[in-house]
Amino acid sequence: MRSHLTRLRTFLQTQPLSLLFGAVLCACLIALLLGRSAPSDQPPHSHPMAGPARSFVLWLHGLGDSGPANEPIRSFFSDSVFNLTKWAFPSAPNQPVSCNYGSIMPSWFDIHEIPISSASPKNEKEVIEAVQKVHAMIDKEVENGISPENVFVCGFSQGGALTLASVLLYPKTLGGGAVFSGWVPFNSTIIGKISPEAKLTPILWSHGMADPTVLFEAGQAGPPFLQQAGMTCEFKAYPGLGHTIISDEINSLKSWIKDRLKSSS
Repeated sequence: MRSHLTRLRTFLQTQPLSLLFGAVLCACLIALLLGRSAPSDQPPHSHPMAGPARSFVLWLHGLGDSGPANEPIRSFFSDSVFNLTKWAFPSAPNQPVSCNYGSIMPSWFDIHEIPISSASPKNEKEVIEAVQKVHAMIDKEVENGISPENVFVCGFSQGGALTLASVLLYPKTLGGGAVFSGWVPFNSTIIGKISPEAKLTPILWSHGMADPTVLFEAGQAGPPFLQQAGMTCEFKAYPGLGHTIISDEINSLKSWIKDRLKSSS
């Protein structure tokens, strides 16, 4: 078992975790670095535990990726505080993606252009539809006895944008939302739909300063948007980091969740 976890850690530290973007034609054609995808009707991947779950971590992958491909992240959370944490790694449905000339791939919602900037077109209708699916997953765990304040939604790239939308529009205060290399996927008019309870949900935002796919300025637009909504977030910038996740970010996430599990358990 230990050697298996070691291999998972090595994989995470040496491979781009949820990435699809490589060679780009006309600044819009995406090359998939991880080609594994799951059928659209595949249920979220979760893991059994020794006792009833006390917390829930939901991880949302990036465009063109799959839930199972992101499961190595879980190997970083071996501390005893996570023994009763339930994990889920759902896969996005397969659908046409405009920025890839209509090619079918796993995608939570349509994306119109790459690279993504703070001024990129918003696809609020499809984002809201995806949010409803995320909320259904959260509601299921809450109905099973997990406190909303012990629910953490995390996501990379497109999954990070969906993470932000999901926690802001959830009617209750969650344990936290962690955005990695994501962006604000809707306009400021959505602020009026954020409940007072949702405004208390902590946000962690991590972004590479050399990101060529979701530009750093798109990430930088997050804190002012949240401030306008009456919220704050912890923003971490990573010099030289492109559009990927590194172990430093995952370790930071682990500490961030641990702190909030202690205060909400």
